[in-house]
Amino acid sequence: MTINQAFEILKDAGGVRAARIITENMRFLPAIRVYFIARALRRGVPVAKIVHNKWFYGLPFYTNKNTLDPRPDTETLVAAVISDNPTALRILDLGTGTGCIIISLVKNIYGATGTAVDISRGALRVARRNIKKLNLNNQIKTVRASFGARHAVHEKFDIIVSNPPYIARGDTRVDAGAMHDPRVALYAKNNGLSAYEQIAQNAKHWLKKSGRIYLEIGAGQNVAVKTIFESNKWKFVRAEKDLSGIIRVLVFKI
Repeated sequence: MTINQAFEILKDAGGVRAARIITENMRFLPAIRVYFIARALRRGVPVAKIVHNKWFYGLPFYTNKNTLDPRPDTETLVAAVISDNPTALRILDLGTGTGCIIISLVKNIYGATGTAVDISRGALRVARRNIKKLNLNNQIKTVRASFGARHAVHEKFDIIVSNPPYIARGDTRVDAGAMHDPRVALYAKNNGLSAYEQIAQNAKHWLKKSGRIYLEIGAGQNVAVKTIFESNKWKFVRAEKDLSGIIRVLVFKI
């Protein structure tokens, strides 16, 4: 099968953009593979899950069924940290997934190092793969732990970042692509707020007194998350909007 033939089949299944990305990323496309991919596209499997690659903050990240695909909204979180912190830092990433947040920060903040935490063994394998691919083995370590556990880490950091699960179970606004993401990385109890409750309770043990925590939040969650953190004696610093004008990041200090 020629590339042009494959392109037409994939275009019919998933559109021009999907067909272009797949044919550019997968040079060897036997006919049986093309039809398999076309069927996946019709089922709503995201292109990134097919080519196992997603660009984020100018860097290529491996992704698979064990992780969320990096999303443009999360670049707001990375940009907020970089704008505040141009020099060396110790960074803790809670719920690292692909590692896209901490890797992007360490790549863009001179001298930064950090620790990437996730409860999922599969996600940590993906994060380690990306850390190795981007030559950061000496700057980022990984830890399997829950941010709901006070003793998840045993050191203090200048910055904590997190894009935790924040979707309420049953939320109908979830797009079709998210059906192929791990549920543990998407959904949280208490109307999507339970992860923030755990972080608000435990993160003070991991943050230096001069440090800050940067959190990605879901659309419309800013008041609820702000209330959770302030009730746990955190001080609100500011909010950041994404490119759609939605409040996407909240910043707190001790």
